Amino acid sequence: MNEPRRPRVEHGALPAPTKEHLDDCRRCDLWEHATQGVPGEGPTGAKIMLVGEQPGNEEDLEGVPFVGPAGRMLRTLLDEAGIDAGRVYMTNAVKHFSFVLRGKRRIHKTPLQRQVSACHVWLESELVREKPAVIVALGATALAAIARRRISIADARASPITDAQGTPVVATYHPSAILRAPDHDARAALRASLVADLVRAAKMANG
Repeated sequence: MNEPRRPRVEHGALPAPTKEHLDDCRRCDLWEHATQGVPGEGPTGAKIMLVGEQPGNEEDLEGVPFVGPAGRMLRTLLDEAGIDAGRVYMTNAVKHFSFVLRGKRRIHKTPLQRQVSACHVWLESELVREKPAVIVALGATALAAIARRRISIADARASPITDAQGTPVVATYHPSAILRAPDHDARAALRASLVADLVRAAKMANG
């Protein structure tokens, strides 16, 4: 018996972003080399939505967001901020892994703006469906996708911003920045900033 054929998702659709829809998505070219689409994950009614840039190598293989080194760092920081990782919704601005091959290794490559724009339909549908009290943008790509404009993390941390629906946005650094930091002092400073921003998001979410 043949498996029912799923509808292919092209431009203009706005369904709930299930894994099946992401695997069938052809809005940009990242699907060609990625293992699979990686949907967001978290409980219904989560007050905090964390938005990163894209899945990494481990996320691409497992189909789950934030399970690689940066994801493990993020969960440690959430714990330090007093936030239960199981009570937040985690997703990415881009749902397929963008990478370049170096030998047998797949090295992260920042998504192009057209790829971020093509994938925005999924992020928007998640925001509409989940209705978080506060959004945490992890890194510049996620922040630009949410704000729909280029703004530095430093500027966004200094002044209040919202998404298109008026939901408050807390901008902070991606946890991978800590892993890439050149020395102990830089890592400590980034870590302190990230934890402080997560604490602020939790306070905003709890009113």
